[in-house]
Amino acid sequence: MNTDPAGNGEFGQRPASGPIVPKTASEALRPEAGTPPPKRSRASRSQVVVFMNFVISLVMLMVLAAGVALYFGKQEFTEAGPSANGDTFLVKPNTGVQDIAEQLERRGLISDARVFRLGVRAFGNDSALKAGEYEIKPRASMRDIMELLKSGKSVMYSLTVPEGLTVEQALQRIADEPALSGDMPATTPPEGSLATDTLRFTRGATRQQMVDKLLADQKKLVEDVWQRRAPDLPLANVEEFVTLASIVEKETGKGDERSRVAAVFLNRLAKGMRLQSDPTIIYGLFGGKGKPADRPIYQSDIQKQTAYNTYVINGLPPTPIANPGRAALEAVANPSKTDDLYFVADGTGGHVFAATLEEHNENVARYRALQKKQADDAAKAANTTGTGDSNADKPADVGDDSGGGDAGAQ
Repeated sequence: MNTDPAGNGEFGQRPASGPIVPKTASEALRPEAGTPPPKRSRASRSQVVVFMNFVISLVMLMVLAAGVALYFGKQEFTEAGPSANGDTFLVKPNTGVQDIAEQLERRGLISDARVFRLGVRAFGNDSALKAGEYEIKPRASMRDIMELLKSGKSVMYSLTVPEGLTVEQALQRIADEPALSGDMPATTPPEGSLATDTLRFTRGATRQQMVDKLLADQKKLVEDVWQRRAPDLPLANVEEFVTLASIVEKETGKGDERSRVAAVFLNRLAKGMRLQSDPTIIYGLFGGKGKPADRPIYQSDIQKQTAYNTYVINGLPPTPIANPGRAALEAVANPSKTDDLYFVADGTGGHVFAATLEEHNENVARYRALQKKQADDAAKAANTTGTGDSNADKPADVGDDSGGGDAGAQ
């Protein structure tokens, strides 16, 4: 190895660091001290900095927890609900989201009222849920329920008032409808003043609202049809118009006969003949309640003096005898152009018409022969026999509350 006096060797110059002090073996093996850490600054030791570090850590922890809660809350809000069968759910007016959520949870339609409430709030629908009755589908999620209640698409109910019911009978249907609320009107509307219609409504609608709707609809309908009437009708006013329409309504349920039945009665009025309508006998005897199903009409009833019996009074009754529908009103306003003065049931649900009494009597004879044959056939089928008192008051050949009567001489 080449060396020089300055101690430079083959691999470079050895730094001059003073005399070399020999070390013992134990000293050579002892680790040397490392570089000491820098001293902490005064700012890092401040209590404010410590507190701020704590706050930042706490906020980060809360944000993380909120994120986790939001994730799982969203999952629960949108996943299928617990109700396997679904149900109807009623939201009353002015019900808050908290009450709605608690009721849904009690009914088993959602799993957690708090999640539902927070979900509704998160979507900004706190005040958007509408009152009504809703059909909750099976397994509907909380979001599905929220959207349904927001839409206002309530369960709809139907109330039908058929043609030919009296006002009393129509009011009874309204009173018996369980989905309606409130009391019935204090006063009974006039006979014939209610529309014959099917009303659609949501649970909680009032009975007074139903009556008001039927009154308004009938008033408008009558006015519209009356304005389009034929010019030569022998009717003094709109009240007589509705009264005759109610008689036509009760006389026949066949649409293709109404205008011809109306023509018979209008022809009779024009000639000063009595209408001789069987349904007026029934109304005169039983009024708005209608004839009991087990009570026949007897021959003696035909001549009973009532204000409505058109066999004994001239002209029209003092009021309608039922609520006429649009078809009956239209038939009276624009009747068929015929000379018919009579009609009688044909035994099949319809009527046969005649312009003369002779022709009418022939039609009546055929009808009664058909009735007798039907009665004989029924008696033979039942294998029964019997005799009756020929002087007893017998059931008359008159129509019932479903229509199908007789206009003409007995």
